[in-house]
Amino acid sequence: MSKIAEWTPEVPQFWEATGKKIARKNLLISVFALILAFIVWQIWSVVAVRLNDVGFNLSKNELFTLAALPGLTGATLRLVYTFMPGLIGGKNWTVISTTVLLIPTIGIGFAVQNPETPYYVLVILAALCGLGGGNLSSSTANINAFFPKHAKGTANGINVGIGNLGVSVVQFVTPIAIGIGFIGMMTGGPQVLANGSEVFIQNAAFIWVVPIVAAILLAAFGMDNLPNAKQSFKEQIVVLKHKHMWIMTWLYVMCFGSFIGYSAAFPLLIRSEFPEINAVQLAFLGPFVGATLRPLGGWISDKVNSGAMVTHWTIIVMILATGGVVYFLNMHNFMGFLIMFLILFAGTGVANGSTFRMVPFIFDGKQAGPVLGFTAAFGAYGAFFIPKIFGWSIETTGSANLALYLFIGYYVSSLVVCWYWYSRKGAEVKC
Repeated sequence: MSKIAEWTPEVPQFWEATGKKIARKNLLISVFALILAFIVWQIWSVVAVRLNDVGFNLSKNELFTLAALPGLTGATLRLVYTFMPGLIGGKNWTVISTTVLLIPTIGIGFAVQNPETPYYVLVILAALCGLGGGNLSSSTANINAFFPKHAKGTANGINVGIGNLGVSVVQFVTPIAIGIGFIGMMTGGPQVLANGSEVFIQNAAFIWVVPIVAAILLAAFGMDNLPNAKQSFKEQIVVLKHKHMWIMTWLYVMCFGSFIGYSAAFPLLIRSEFPEINAVQLAFLGPFVGATLRPLGGWISDKVNSGAMVTHWTIIVMILATGGVVYFLNMHNFMGFLIMFLILFAGTGVANGSTFRMVPFIFDGKQAGPVLGFTAAFGAYGAFFIPKIFGWSIETTGSANLALYLFIGYYVSSLVVCWYWYSRKGAEVKC
């Protein structure tokens, strides 16, 4: 593979003749690696649901904590990962950050087979799954640099949106995988449920080892480091002084924080609020809808030339949908609850795409990459706080209503922020 000597995607001739092909190749590999990162990050959202079924004895709050912890460490790691493509190169960091995913994946596969595994070990493994959560910031900072401004919304939407599908994939595949005996017999044998049936809960982790190895090889031999893309820590950290970095972080917490937080909590929430219905296997629909619509949010924003306007109207939909979730939860109507939650997930996906499209229009040149990384880092804390808030609400009041009211309040504040700075007539920045 020849080394790239120059990279000028804003020059039409270069983009059409050379740049587009290279950018798309790197985007495709990045998407595959990011899907696996999200799978590892959110693996506890489905594993935690089954632990007590196979002999563990954990409280609801302990289970919600296991689902939440990867969000805390993942968000914190994003603050570090944001700088890495600029420091050592996007390709190099993709190889490293994908390789370390093997640590929690293999560890979980062994730990969940023994109900005597101490809780602190499960906590450590849950925290290590944050290694997958960190990848979005570095991946975004890397891929953003490959594309010209007019295509950044769509490219970022595809990279992160399809990457987000890892959450849906792990929630869809896990219930199937833990029933596959020929894999489970090679990796430790079955666990017997109360009804006498057998499952292989270790499969939930072990089945991802081979795809992770494949992603490492693809990144090592197929991706590129861009010239002139490296930045020192000092050059990147300067974005923290910009007011709009923090305003956009507020908005991204609203949408991506909601997406990843609801994704982590949804299976446990269904089990807690509707224990009489065997519907946990439907939990994958939420993150599937949200992830699928993220590229649409970026694409629509490119077409109407306003990510702010798309974000504005999407927040309104999210407020109404959250109110609908509360209504049907109080009615104990699962179908209405599910439909409203799917609309809410759809809103998070569209707004994820539209907010990421706003950033390159607010910040010029190399600043956009670090800003995208930082906003993604802070947004990821939703993966910790939302499950914890749900767990606290249920433990304290016996219902998830209080948590949902708090989320509505945050959405209303986000609507005001978006309207005042970006979407109203005469706003400070039109993006």
